[in-house]
Amino acid sequence: MNCRGKQLEFGDITHIMGVLNITPDSFSDGGEYQNLDNAISHAKNMVAEGATIIDIGGESSRPGAEPVPENLELERVLPVINGLTSEHLDVLLSIDTTKAVVAQQALEYGAHIINDITALRGDADMARVAAEMEAGVILMHMKGTPRTMQREPKYMDVVQEVYDALDLWIDNAIQNSIDPNRIIIDPGIGFGKTTTQNLQLIKKLEEFKHLNKPILIGTSRKSFIGNLLDLPVTDRVEGTLATVCWAIAHGADVVRVHDVKATVRAARMIDILHR
Repeated sequence: MNCRGKQLEFGDITHIMGVLNITPDSFSDGGEYQNLDNAISHAKNMVAEGATIIDIGGESSRPGAEPVPENLELERVLPVINGLTSEHLDVLLSIDTTKAVVAQQALEYGAHIINDITALRGDADMARVAAEMEAGVILMHMKGTPRTMQREPKYMDVVQEVYDALDLWIDNAIQNSIDPNRIIIDPGIGFGKTTTQNLQLIKKLEEFKHLNKPILIGTSRKSFIGNLLDLPVTDRVEGTLATVCWAIAHGADVVRVHDVKATVRAARMIDILHR
């Protein structure tokens, strides 16, 4: 996959996407990396630990989160992207946003991938930006919005409905001139799903291989792990690693995590066994 001149190869190894939230209110690490130096230092540490993608977000998408103005989001993410590109790190930068203006400026500053939790549906200009800028695109499934998504989400068949939605959104992206070879899919664990529904999606992850796109899974520190193991958000590393290992063995190509070092070690072992 060519993302604005940077190659992302799939097949031999699992790619580790390190989370870098430049927000005061993200569910796990809100407020930790709002300082520019802290953010850049943390990103460099994640690259040193083995992350091949850094996902930079300036707006929280935790359950119940309120949207932020695009100018504030830009103020948060652009200095970080600028700082990281000037470091010439061997890593791809992903912008986690639903706003086309933010995505475009982030790409102009050096980002390579758009990670859009609305799968290009939240902003009418997002598909155009992705196509014109030749960016990689992550299409994620979400039911509702961050503010509403956990209000009793209902599905007749969660696996089939998420599959069908992603299939439709892939077609929409291609019809909007996005190169099909630049698309990654994400079933959206924790975004408009109950604990049981999240488990069903993870258990049936291999079904999504039929969409013929690389699969990203984001389970890191999420509430369904806390619900099942009765653990606070700061104590969910082992539960996260278990879901990561299962996901890799059942088709995941990218895992989005907070705890990069532990995940890289676990993922490389699973890669040796599985790939």
